[in-house]
Amino acid sequence: MNLSIQGARHWVLPVVAAAFVVAGCATMNRGMNAHRIVLQGSQEVPPVTTAATGSGTVTIMADGSVSGSVTTTGITATAAHIHQGARGANGPVIVPMTKSADNTWSFPAGAKLTEPQLAAHRVGNLYVNVHSAAHPGGEIRAQISGN
Repeated sequence: MNLSIQGARHWVLPVVAAAFVVAGCATMNRGMNAHRIVLQGSQEVPPVTTAATGSGTVTIMADGSVSGSVTTTGITATAAHIHQGARGANGPVIVPMTKSADNTWSFPAGAKLTEPQLAAHRVGNLYVNVHSAAHPGGEIRAQISGN
């Protein structure tokens, strides 16, 4: 097949434009990690037998900014937080959440991780924990996966 320069002009521009679109999409989420989480009593340390569950999204930006929310069922929650700790271990509260609606907890504007906390996130050592009066140490939990 013999393509002339004139004929090549008709397909080169669309191919180059498509390459820029794909590259733009690939970089659009750079620095952002949206994590879908499912909270269960079996993930608590020690495990909790409960009918309570939760789900939500935690988004952590490259600068440490945190956003998202968790919705729970089967629990009268008293608090919700991000804690720093590996799977199977407990750790300190690092980002508190606020009750934003019935059974919904959200991160307040300006919530942000420090550099050491971002490093913990990269290796999967952060988790979301929802507390109740019956289980003040936490009733349901979900590990936030690393990058």
